[in-house]
Amino acid sequence: MAAYVVVDIEVLEPVEYEEYKNLAAPSVTAYGGRYVVRGGPTEVLEGDWVPNRLVVLEFPTVAQAQAWWASPEYGVAKVIRQRTARTNMVLVAGM
Repeated sequence: MAAYVVVDIEVLEPVEYEEYKNLAAPSVTAYGGRYVVRGGPTEVLEGDWVPNRLVVLEFPTVAQAQAWWASPEYGVAKVIRQRTARTNMVLVAGM
């Protein structure tokens, strides 16, 4: 069953954040993931949630998504993201 990582990111340091993007993408691929959404325009249809930069990753399984998030490959990128952005991130199993 597929798993999705849904991320709302407020980028605080755009120049440094570019380094994060360059490091994160290969780590996602290495764990079988792919970008479904990567920062495109959003439209609020209901409610008051206005995402900053919305990213959706798809992984083949929850276990692979968890392994990616905890991996040494993503660890370097994660430190940069945590320094240069405010993030809300959730993992959800697909149907």
